[in-house]
Amino acid sequence: MGVEAHKPLLESINVDVERHAKMMNMGYEAYKNQFMSQKNRPKTMEYFDWFMSEIQGERIAEINALRAQKRPAVGTFCIFVPEEIVVGAKGACYGLCGGSPATIADAETELPRNICPLIKSAHGFKLQRTCAYTQSSDFIYGETTCEAKKKTWEILNKHHPVHVMNIPHMKRQKDLSLWQDEIREFKEHIEEVGGEPLSLDEMKEGIRIVNEKRAALQRLDRLRGLDPEVVPISGKDALFVVQMGFLDDPVRYTKKVNELCDELEERVNKKVSLYPDKTPRLIVLGTPFAPPNWKLHNAVESTGGVIINEESCIGHRYYKDNVEIENIKSEEDLYRALMERYSKIDCACFTPNEGRIEKILRMIKERKADGVIYYTLSFCHTYNVESKLVLDAMQKANVPALAIESDYSPEDAGQIKTRVEAFLESIAFQKKANSFKGL
Repeated sequence: MGVEAHKPLLESINVDVERHAKMMNMGYEAYKNQFMSQKNRPKTMEYFDWFMSEIQGERIAEINALRAQKRPAVGTFCIFVPEEIVVGAKGACYGLCGGSPATIADAETELPRNICPLIKSAHGFKLQRTCAYTQSSDFIYGETTCEAKKKTWEILNKHHPVHVMNIPHMKRQKDLSLWQDEIREFKEHIEEVGGEPLSLDEMKEGIRIVNEKRAALQRLDRLRGLDPEVVPISGKDALFVVQMGFLDDPVRYTKKVNELCDELEERVNKKVSLYPDKTPRLIVLGTPFAPPNWKLHNAVESTGGVIINEESCIGHRYYKDNVEIENIKSEEDLYRALMERYSKIDCACFTPNEGRIEKILRMIKERKADGVIYYTLSFCHTYNVESKLVLDAMQKANVPALAIESDYSPEDAGQIKTRVEAFLESIAFQKKANSFKGL
Protein backbone atom coordinates (compact mmCIF):
# COMPACT_ATOMS: atom_id res chain seq x y z
CA MET A 1 0.00 0.00 0.00
CA GLY A 2 2.79 2.45 0.92
CA VAL A 3 2.59 5.93 2.42
CA GLU A 4 0.30 7.34 -0.29
CA ALA A 5 -2.55 5.05 0.79
CA HIS A 6 -2.26 6.41 4.34
CA LYS A 7 -2.15 10.10 3.45
CA PRO A 8 -5.27 11.05 5.50
CA LEU A 9 -3.82 9.34 8.58
CA LEU A 10 -0.44 11.02 8.11
CA GLU A 11 -2.13 14.41 7.76
CA SER A 12 -4.09 13.76 10.96
CA ILE A 13 -0.87 13.29 12.96
CA ASN A 14 0.61 16.47 11.45
CA VAL A 15 3.13 14.87 9.10
CA ASP A 16 4.42 17.03 6.24
CA VAL A 17 3.01 14.50 3.77
CA GLU A 18 4.65 15.78 0.58
CA ARG A 19 8.13 15.98 2.04
CA HIS A 20 7.59 12.73 3.89
CA ALA A 21 6.48 10.85 0.75
CA LYS A 22 9.49 12.11 -1.17
CA MET A 23 11.88 10.94 1.58
CA MET A 24 10.19 7.54 1.88
CA ASN A 25 10.31 6.96 -1.88
CA MET A 26 14.01 7.83 -1.98
CA GLY A 27 14.67 5.55 0.98
CA TYR A 28 12.84 2.61 -0.55
CA GLU A 29 14.66 3.02 -3.86
CA ALA A 30 17.99 3.02 -2.01
CA TYR A 31 16.91 -0.11 -0.15
CA LYS A 32 15.96 -1.90 -3.37
CA ASN A 33 19.29 -1.02 -4.95
CA GLN A 34 21.41 -1.99 -1.95
CA PHE A 35 19.51 -4.95 -0.54
CA MET A 36 17.11 -6.51 -3.01
CA SER A 37 19.80 -6.68 -5.70
CA GLN A 38 21.86 -9.14 -3.63
CA LYS A 39 22.17 -12.64 -5.05
CA ASN A 40 20.96 -15.80 -3.31
CA ARG A 41 19.20 -13.95 -0.48
CA PRO A 42 17.13 -16.09 1.89
CA LYS A 43 13.57 -16.31 0.57
CA THR A 44 12.20 -15.37 4.00
CA MET A 45 13.79 -11.91 3.62
CA GLU A 46 10.69 -11.17 1.51
CA TYR A 47 8.79 -10.28 4.69
CA PHE A 48 11.39 -7.70 5.67
CA ASP A 49 11.36 -6.30 2.12
CA TRP A 50 7.59 -5.90 2.50
CA PHE A 51 8.00 -4.27 5.89
CA MET A 52 10.44 -1.76 4.40
CA SER A 53 7.82 -0.83 1.81
CA GLU A 54 5.28 -0.26 4.62
CA ILE A 55 7.69 1.02 7.26
CA GLN A 56 5.88 4.37 7.55
CA GLY A 57 2.58 3.28 6.02
CA GLU A 58 0.85 0.16 7.30
CA ARG A 59 2.95 0.01 10.50
CA ILE A 60 2.00 3.60 11.34
CA ALA A 61 -1.65 2.68 10.83
CA GLU A 62 -1.24 -0.21 13.31
CA ILE A 63 0.33 2.06 15.92
CA ASN A 64 -2.40 4.67 15.62
CA ALA A 65 -5.06 1.98 15.85
CA LEU A 66 -3.56 1.08 19.24
CA ARG A 67 -3.59 4.75 20.26
CA ALA A 68 -7.28 4.89 19.40
CA GLN A 69 -7.77 2.17 22.02
CA LYS A 70 -5.88 4.32 24.59
CA ARG A 71 -2.82 2.07 24.36
CA PRO A 72 0.51 3.87 24.88
CA ALA A 73 2.75 4.63 21.90
CA VAL A 74 6.32 5.32 23.04
CA GLY A 75 9.12 6.55 20.79
CA THR A 76 12.67 5.76 21.88
CA PHE A 77 16.31 6.49 21.04
CA CYS A 78 18.02 4.00 23.32
CA ILE A 79 17.93 0.37 24.43
CA PHE A 80 17.58 1.31 28.09
CA VAL A 81 13.82 1.76 27.66
CA PRO A 82 11.98 -0.98 29.62
CA GLU A 83 9.94 -1.94 26.58
CA GLU A 84 8.48 -4.90 28.48
CA ILE A 85 6.26 -2.47 30.41
CA VAL A 86 4.92 -0.83 27.25
CA VAL A 87 4.29 -4.21 25.62
CA GLY A 88 2.58 -5.40 28.81
CA ALA A 89 0.25 -2.42 28.51
CA LYS A 90 -0.57 -3.68 24.97
CA GLY A 91 1.03 -0.57 23.53
CA ALA A 92 3.74 0.05 20.94
CA CYS A 93 7.37 0.78 21.76
CA TYR A 94 9.57 1.68 18.80
CA GLY A 95 12.72 3.46 17.69
CA LEU A 96 12.50 6.90 16.09
CA CYS A 97 13.97 8.08 12.79
CA GLY A 98 17.56 9.22 13.22
CA GLY A 99 19.96 7.82 10.63
CA SER A 100 19.59 10.27 7.74
CA PRO A 101 21.68 13.33 6.84
CA ALA A 102 18.63 14.93 5.18
CA THR A 103 17.29 16.44 8.42
CA ILE A 104 20.52 17.65 10.03
CA ALA A 105 20.52 21.15 8.53
CA ASP A 106 17.11 21.80 10.11
CA ALA A 107 18.33 20.50 13.46
CA GLU A 108 21.33 22.84 13.37
CA THR A 109 18.94 25.80 13.58
CA GLU A 110 18.49 24.77 17.24
CA LEU A 111 21.42 22.48 18.07
CA PRO A 112 25.21 22.92 17.79
CA ARG A 113 26.96 21.54 14.72
CA ASN A 114 29.56 19.66 16.76
CA ILE A 115 27.33 17.07 18.43
CA CYS A 116 26.37 13.52 17.46
CA PRO A 117 24.64 13.19 14.06
CA LEU A 118 22.13 10.72 15.52
CA ILE A 119 20.81 13.36 17.89
CA LYS A 120 20.72 16.04 15.19
CA SER A 121 19.09 13.75 12.63
CA ALA A 122 16.35 12.73 15.06
CA HIS A 123 15.72 16.31 16.19
CA GLY A 124 15.58 17.43 12.56
CA PHE A 125 12.94 14.81 11.78
CA LYS A 126 10.75 16.38 14.46
CA LEU A 127 11.30 19.90 13.17
CA GLN A 128 10.51 18.77 9.60
CA ARG A 129 7.56 16.59 10.71
CA THR A 130 8.84 13.85 8.39
CA CYS A 131 9.01 10.92 10.84
CA ALA A 132 5.57 9.36 11.27
CA TYR A 133 6.83 7.41 14.31
CA THR A 134 7.73 10.62 16.12
CA GLN A 135 4.38 12.16 15.20
CA SER A 136 2.57 9.03 16.45
CA SER A 137 4.23 9.02 19.88
CA ASP A 138 2.30 9.86 23.02
CA PHE A 139 5.68 10.75 24.41
CA ILE A 140 9.34 10.28 23.57
CA TYR A 141 11.48 8.33 25.98
CA GLY A 142 14.76 10.09 26.68
CA GLU A 143 17.64 8.91 28.83
CA THR A 144 20.79 10.42 30.31
CA THR A 145 23.46 8.37 28.55
CA CYS A 146 25.33 11.37 27.11
CA GLU A 147 25.60 15.11 27.72
CA ALA A 148 24.28 16.11 24.30
CA LYS A 149 21.15 13.99 24.72
CA LYS A 150 20.44 15.32 28.21
CA LYS A 151 20.28 18.92 27.03
CA THR A 152 18.58 18.08 23.72
CA TRP A 153 15.63 16.60 25.64
CA GLU A 154 14.95 20.05 27.12
CA ILE A 155 14.80 21.59 23.65
CA LEU A 156 12.87 18.67 22.10
CA ASN A 157 10.33 18.86 24.92
CA LYS A 158 9.25 22.24 23.55
CA HIS A 159 8.12 20.44 20.39
CA HIS A 160 6.94 17.06 21.72
CA PRO A 161 6.34 15.50 25.18
CA VAL A 162 9.50 13.86 26.52
CA HIS A 163 9.87 11.56 29.54
CA VAL A 164 13.45 11.44 30.80
CA MET A 165 14.75 8.42 32.69
CA ASN A 166 17.92 8.94 34.71
CA ILE A 167 20.41 6.18 33.87
CA PRO A 168 23.24 6.14 36.45
CA HIS A 169 26.77 6.00 35.07
CA MET A 170 28.09 3.66 37.74
CA LYS A 171 26.75 0.32 38.92
CA ARG A 172 27.16 0.51 42.68
CA GLN A 173 24.29 -0.69 44.84
CA LYS A 174 23.01 2.84 45.48
CA ASP A 175 23.05 3.48 41.73
CA LEU A 176 21.12 0.29 41.03
CA SER A 177 18.53 1.19 43.67
CA LEU A 178 18.00 4.55 41.96
CA TRP A 179 17.65 2.76 38.62
CA GLN A 180 14.98 0.46 40.04
CA ASP A 181 13.05 3.52 41.21
CA GLU A 182 13.28 5.01 37.72
CA ILE A 183 11.73 1.88 36.24
CA ARG A 184 8.88 2.07 38.75
CA GLU A 185 8.25 5.70 37.79
CA PHE A 186 8.30 4.78 34.11
CA LYS A 187 5.58 2.19 34.75
CA GLU A 188 3.49 4.82 36.56
CA HIS A 189 3.87 7.16 33.59
CA ILE A 190 2.67 4.43 31.23
CA GLU A 191 -0.38 3.99 33.48
CA GLU A 192 -1.07 7.74 33.20
CA VAL A 193 -0.95 7.57 29.42
CA GLY A 194 -3.22 4.50 29.27
CA GLY A 195 -5.55 5.77 31.97
CA GLU A 196 -5.69 2.46 33.84
CA PRO A 197 -3.51 0.44 36.23
CA LEU A 198 -1.06 -2.09 34.84
CA SER A 199 -1.13 -5.44 36.64
CA LEU A 200 1.77 -7.70 37.55
CA ASP A 201 0.50 -10.39 35.20
CA GLU A 202 0.28 -7.93 32.32
CA MET A 203 3.86 -6.80 32.89
CA LYS A 204 5.05 -10.41 33.12
CA GLU A 205 3.34 -11.09 29.79
CA GLY A 206 5.24 -8.13 28.35
CA ILE A 207 8.48 -9.65 29.64
CA ARG A 208 7.62 -13.00 28.07
CA ILE A 209 6.93 -11.41 24.66
CA VAL A 210 10.13 -9.35 24.63
CA ASN A 211 12.20 -12.28 25.93
CA GLU A 212 10.96 -14.34 22.98
CA LYS A 213 11.91 -11.55 20.58
CA ARG A 214 15.43 -11.40 22.00
CA ALA A 215 15.70 -15.19 21.92
CA ALA A 216 14.90 -15.10 18.18
CA LEU A 217 17.64 -12.51 17.65
CA GLN A 218 20.07 -14.59 19.71
CA ARG A 219 19.29 -17.47 17.36
CA LEU A 220 19.94 -15.29 14.31
CA ASP A 221 23.22 -14.16 15.86
CA ARG A 222 24.37 -17.75 16.32
CA LEU A 223 23.41 -18.80 12.80
CA ARG A 224 25.10 -15.89 11.05
CA GLY A 225 28.36 -16.01 12.93
CA LEU A 226 29.25 -19.13 14.88
CA ASP A 227 29.92 -21.60 12.05
CA PRO A 228 33.40 -20.76 10.66
CA GLU A 229 32.61 -22.46 7.33
CA VAL A 230 29.14 -21.10 6.51
CA VAL A 231 27.76 -17.57 6.44
CA PRO A 232 24.12 -18.10 5.35
CA ILE A 233 23.07 -14.43 5.23
CA SER A 234 24.83 -11.19 4.40
CA GLY A 235 25.82 -8.96 7.26
CA LYS A 236 23.82 -6.20 5.65
CA ASP A 237 20.61 -8.24 5.60
CA ALA A 238 21.15 -9.39 9.18
CA LEU A 239 21.69 -5.79 10.29
CA PHE A 240 18.46 -4.73 8.61
CA VAL A 241 16.53 -7.52 10.31
CA VAL A 242 17.80 -6.33 13.71
CA GLN A 243 16.99 -2.70 12.83
CA MET A 244 13.40 -3.66 12.05
CA GLY A 245 13.10 -5.24 15.49
CA PHE A 246 12.89 -1.71 16.87
CA LEU A 247 9.85 -0.90 14.71
CA ASP A 248 7.74 -4.00 14.07
CA ASP A 249 5.04 -5.58 16.21
CA PRO A 250 7.09 -7.82 18.56
CA VAL A 251 4.94 -10.97 18.27
CA ARG A 252 4.79 -10.87 14.47
CA TYR A 253 8.45 -9.93 14.26
CA THR A 254 9.52 -12.85 16.45
CA LYS A 255 7.59 -15.25 14.24
CA LYS A 256 9.21 -13.87 11.09
CA VAL A 257 12.73 -13.90 12.53
CA ASN A 258 12.29 -17.53 13.55
CA GLU A 259 11.05 -18.39 10.05
CA LEU A 260 14.18 -16.73 8.66
CA CYS A 261 16.30 -18.70 11.14
CA ASP A 262 14.65 -21.96 10.04
CA GLU A 263 15.82 -21.24 6.50
CA LEU A 264 19.29 -20.20 7.67
CA GLU A 265 19.58 -23.34 9.78
CA GLU A 266 18.81 -25.42 6.69
CA ARG A 267 21.51 -23.55 4.78
CA VAL A 268 24.04 -24.13 7.56
CA ASN A 269 23.21 -27.86 7.66
CA LYS A 270 23.66 -28.08 3.88
CA LYS A 271 26.82 -25.92 3.99
CA VAL A 272 25.27 -23.27 1.73
CA SER A 273 27.38 -20.16 2.29
CA LEU A 274 26.99 -16.79 0.58
CA TYR A 275 30.73 -16.19 0.79
CA PRO A 276 33.78 -18.14 -0.43
CA ASP A 277 35.95 -20.03 2.01
CA LYS A 278 38.49 -17.85 3.85
CA THR A 279 36.47 -14.65 3.37
CA PRO A 280 37.61 -12.32 6.20
CA ARG A 281 35.06 -12.42 9.02
CA LEU A 282 34.65 -9.10 10.83
CA ILE A 283 32.85 -7.90 13.94
CA VAL A 284 31.81 -4.24 14.08
CA LEU A 285 32.22 -2.54 17.46
CA GLY A 286 30.93 0.77 18.74
CA THR A 287 27.98 3.04 18.12
CA PRO A 288 24.58 1.98 16.73
CA PHE A 289 23.49 1.86 13.08
CA ALA A 290 20.19 3.67 12.69
CA PRO A 291 18.59 3.05 9.27
CA PRO A 292 19.42 4.05 6.56
CA ASN A 293 23.04 4.13 7.78
CA TRP A 294 24.33 1.10 5.87
CA LYS A 295 27.51 2.49 4.28
CA LEU A 296 30.03 0.58 6.42
CA HIS A 297 28.35 -2.76 5.69
CA ASN A 298 28.23 -1.86 2.00
CA ALA A 299 31.94 -1.03 2.07
CA VAL A 300 32.95 -4.29 3.77
CA GLU A 301 30.75 -6.63 1.76
CA SER A 302 31.56 -5.07 -1.61
CA THR A 303 35.32 -5.37 -1.05
CA GLY A 304 35.70 -9.02 -0.11
CA GLY A 305 34.73 -9.22 3.57
CA VAL A 306 31.67 -10.16 5.60
CA ILE A 307 30.30 -8.76 8.87
CA ILE A 308 29.19 -11.56 11.19
CA ASN A 309 28.12 -9.50 14.20
CA GLU A 310 27.49 -5.95 15.42
CA GLU A 311 28.58 -5.30 19.00
CA SER A 312 26.35 -2.27 19.27
CA CYS A 313 23.03 -1.06 20.62
CA ILE A 314 21.47 -2.12 17.31
CA GLY A 315 23.12 -5.50 17.67
CA HIS A 316 24.49 -7.82 20.35
CA ARG A 317 24.25 -5.26 23.17
CA TYR A 318 20.47 -5.11 22.67
CA TYR A 319 19.54 -8.78 22.59
CA LYS A 320 22.27 -10.61 24.53
CA ASP A 321 20.38 -10.78 27.86
CA ASN A 322 16.82 -11.73 28.79
CA VAL A 323 14.87 -10.87 31.94
CA GLU A 324 14.80 -13.59 34.59
CA ILE A 325 11.06 -14.10 34.98
CA GLU A 326 10.85 -17.30 37.05
CA ASN A 327 11.23 -15.72 40.49
CA ILE A 328 8.97 -12.69 39.97
CA LYS A 329 6.26 -12.85 42.64
CA SER A 330 5.61 -9.15 43.23
CA GLU A 331 5.94 -5.81 41.48
CA GLU A 332 9.15 -5.08 43.38
CA ASP A 333 10.55 -8.41 42.16
CA LEU A 334 9.65 -7.35 38.63
CA TYR A 335 11.30 -3.94 38.88
CA ARG A 336 14.41 -5.58 40.32
CA ALA A 337 14.50 -8.19 37.54
CA LEU A 338 14.21 -5.48 34.89
CA MET A 339 16.93 -3.41 36.56
CA GLU A 340 19.23 -6.43 36.74
CA ARG A 341 18.73 -7.17 33.05
CA TYR A 342 19.20 -3.59 31.85
CA SER A 343 22.23 -3.01 34.08
CA LYS A 344 24.01 -5.80 32.16
CA ILE A 345 24.12 -3.53 29.10
CA ASP A 346 27.77 -2.54 28.62
CA CYS A 347 27.22 0.94 27.18
CA ALA A 348 30.29 3.18 27.08
CA CYS A 349 28.42 5.63 29.34
CA PHE A 350 29.37 3.43 32.31
CA THR A 351 32.53 3.68 34.33
CA PRO A 352 34.28 1.37 34.89
CA ASN A 353 33.31 -0.76 31.87
CA GLU A 354 35.77 -3.64 31.72
CA GLY A 355 32.93 -6.08 31.04
CA ARG A 356 32.55 -4.72 27.53
CA ILE A 357 36.16 -5.54 26.61
CA GLU A 358 35.86 -9.02 28.11
CA LYS A 359 32.68 -9.60 26.07
CA ILE A 360 34.32 -8.41 22.84
CA LEU A 361 37.31 -10.73 23.28
CA ARG A 362 34.94 -13.63 24.01
CA MET A 363 32.87 -12.87 20.90
CA ILE A 364 35.98 -12.79 18.70
CA LYS A 365 37.09 -16.17 20.00
CA GLU A 366 33.65 -17.80 19.77
CA ARG A 367 33.02 -16.55 16.23
CA LYS A 368 36.59 -17.06 15.00
CA ALA A 369 36.59 -13.49 13.72
CA ASP A 370 39.56 -12.34 11.67
CA GLY A 371 39.37 -8.74 12.82
CA VAL A 372 37.24 -5.91 14.14
CA ILE A 373 36.20 -2.46 12.95
CA TYR A 374 35.65 0.06 15.73
CA TYR A 375 33.00 2.37 14.26
CA THR A 376 32.01 5.61 15.98
CA LEU A 377 29.76 8.46 15.01
CA SER A 378 31.43 11.86 14.92
CA PHE A 379 31.33 13.68 18.27
CA CYS A 380 30.16 10.56 20.13
CA HIS A 381 32.62 11.22 22.92
CA THR A 382 31.72 8.24 25.10
CA TYR A 383 32.52 5.66 22.43
CA ASN A 384 35.36 7.68 20.90
CA VAL A 385 37.16 7.92 24.23
CA GLU A 386 36.50 4.29 25.17
CA SER A 387 37.96 3.20 21.81
CA LYS A 388 41.43 3.73 23.29
CA LEU A 389 40.82 1.03 25.91
CA VAL A 390 39.21 -1.36 23.43
CA LEU A 391 41.84 -0.93 20.71
CA ASP A 392 44.65 -1.38 23.23
CA ALA A 393 43.02 -4.66 24.26
CA MET A 394 42.77 -5.72 20.61
CA GLN A 395 46.47 -5.00 20.08
CA LYS A 396 47.41 -6.96 23.18
CA ALA A 397 45.30 -9.92 21.96
CA ASN A 398 46.84 -9.64 18.46
CA VAL A 399 43.44 -8.95 16.87
CA PRO A 400 43.56 -6.83 13.68
CA ALA A 401 41.54 -3.66 14.24
CA LEU A 402 40.51 -0.66 12.16
CA ALA A 403 39.03 2.51 13.67
CA ILE A 404 36.55 4.50 11.59
CA GLU A 405 34.82 7.71 12.63
CA SER A 406 32.04 8.97 10.38
CA ASP A 407 28.71 10.75 10.17
CA TYR A 408 25.67 10.15 7.96
CA SER A 409 26.95 12.00 4.92
CA PRO A 410 27.66 9.84 1.85
CA GLU A 411 30.72 11.97 1.07
CA ASP A 412 33.21 9.73 2.87
CA ALA A 413 31.80 6.44 1.53
CA GLY A 414 34.62 6.12 -1.01
CA GLN A 415 37.28 6.86 1.58
CA ILE A 416 35.79 4.29 3.96
CA LYS A 417 35.73 1.69 1.21
CA THR A 418 39.42 2.34 0.41
CA ARG A 419 40.41 2.00 4.07
CA VAL A 420 38.34 -1.18 4.47
CA GLU A 421 39.89 -2.68 1.35
CA ALA A 422 43.40 -2.02 2.68
CA PHE A 423 42.41 -3.51 6.05
CA LEU A 424 41.10 -6.68 4.43
CA GLU A 425 44.31 -7.00 2.42
CA SER A 426 46.36 -6.69 5.61
CA ILE A 427 44.29 -9.44 7.23
CA ALA A 428 44.83 -11.72 4.23
CA PHE A 429 48.59 -11.00 4.32
CA GLN A 430 48.79 -11.73 8.05
CA LYS A 431 46.83 -15.00 7.67
CA LYS A 432 49.16 -16.09 4.88
CA ALA A 433 52.24 -15.21 6.95
CA ASN A 434 50.87 -17.16 9.92
CA SER A 435 50.23 -20.19 7.72
CA PHE A 436 53.88 -20.17 6.62
CA LYS A 437 54.86 -20.12 10.30
CA GLY A 438 52.54 -23.06 10.97
CA LEU A 439 50.27 -21.02 13.27
